[in-house]
Amino acid sequence: MPYTSVFPKPLMPVGDAPIIDLVLRQLRHASIREVVISVGHLAELIMAYCGDGSRYDLSITYVREHEPLGTIGPLGLLPDFDDTCLVINGDVLTDLDYGALQRFHRERKAVATVACYQRPVKVDKGVVAIDQDGLITEWLEKPTYHYPVAMGLYVLEPSVLRFITPGKQFDAPDLIRRLIEEGERVQAFEFDGYWLDIGVPADYDLALTDAEEVMSRVLHTQQGE
Repeated sequence: MPYTSVFPKPLMPVGDAPIIDLVLRQLRHASIREVVISVGHLAELIMAYCGDGSRYDLSITYVREHEPLGTIGPLGLLPDFDDTCLVINGDVLTDLDYGALQRFHRERKAVATVACYQRPVKVDKGVVAIDQDGLITEWLEKPTYHYPVAMGLYVLEPSVLRFITPGKQFDAPDLIRRLIEEGERVQAFEFDGYWLDIGVPADYDLALTDAEEVMSRVLHTQQGE
């Protein structure tokens, strides 16, 4: 907000193109040809912009969420899900190679692979370490910690469908926790390139500030085609 009262997040512009345009071009470059877009909020705008995918040399179809189904729930609406599936949030801006991600997933024989990025978190206060006797043993002034965070990119096998109830909300953390509980192989793909979640206002502002550089980084693998 307030932008998304007028545009759905995937149509928010970065430079001279909406983010979904960049994602579709990346998918084509990764030799992916079949794309299903789950639409809900302002669905008609996304469908009008992307069409049937022919201008991207893609086949694009749509499933509609009449109620929000989360990041994974829409998979339960797919008429066919019988092969490895790449799931992407519609507001992710990255130069990650989708083809490399899929190859990594297959090599590791994982049921699910989660793309992860080291995100810095700065604490703006002094952080102290306290031992069992209540004595302060260390003082770190305004430290920065790094945590692996999910990028909103997942590779999934069809077997995950058994955990998804069609029409019921189901998010990625719900699925990953369930797979871990069941003893399934859940792999992390650690990525150190460019990544922003433009659903976060601060990241969107950064993408706009660095739009020219962002475009060259996100689409660099397509140069020379």
